[in-house]
Amino acid sequence: MLKNIEGQKIPSLSFPMIDNGAWVKRTTESIFDNKTVIVFALPGAFTPTCSSTHLPRYNELAETFFANGVDEIVCLSVNDTFVMNAWAENQHAEKISFIPDGNGDFSQAMGMLVDKSDIGFGKRSWRYAMLVKNGVIEKMFIEPEVEGDPFEVSDADTMLNYINPNATQKQTVTVFSKPDCPFCKKAKQLLNEKGLSFEALEVGKDISLSTLKAVANAETVPQVFIDGELIGGSEALEVYFK
Repeated sequence: MLKNIEGQKIPSLSFPMIDNGAWVKRTTESIFDNKTVIVFALPGAFTPTCSSTHLPRYNELAETFFANGVDEIVCLSVNDTFVMNAWAENQHAEKISFIPDGNGDFSQAMGMLVDKSDIGFGKRSWRYAMLVKNGVIEKMFIEPEVEGDPFEVSDADTMLNYINPNATQKQTVTVFSKPDCPFCKKAKQLLNEKGLSFEALEVGKDISLSTLKAVANAETVPQVFIDGELIGGSEALEVYFK
């Protein structure tokens, strides 16, 4: 049975990883000491629920979490550093720290290492989330021990509701963009400055150019929508906020 260990200190371990092309080790002390940190752990990079919902929503609400006293948001999985780095790049989740628990040492020390050999995964982390303050676990949201891969309580919205029930984002924002577009970067920076999280959809990858034309009646990027209303590009967004 998976145990809730609220009130206990985080295990003292280190995580070997590749950062900027070089091997480094990040310790639990460097992650958690004198900081407020959210950790959400999941069964595997590139898996459906993890990629479609769990990770994206934490990235989407990151600025709201930061505005409510969170210093860092950590995504942890029993995958090697190359897989985690590739997943981070694929997901464009720049506001999340990806920690590879390659050997499962941290998950085992937490009592969250489970056997998923029946689906060819071997040992993996159970899905859970926790709020850690200065190395001590304040709150844990552990998914129920049922068959399959439950996803009911470790989500970003449940965590945000625990931290501050009134910290709901009032506006829904979507940005259609391209990777190397300076005006797209300008629009995203402006949204971040205003404390608005947003869904970023890459034209040519997440949606086609024809879809962009259909929804925005435009061929250029960025195209920003707020609460379903088309605002336009970065200059139009500046005018909107003024």
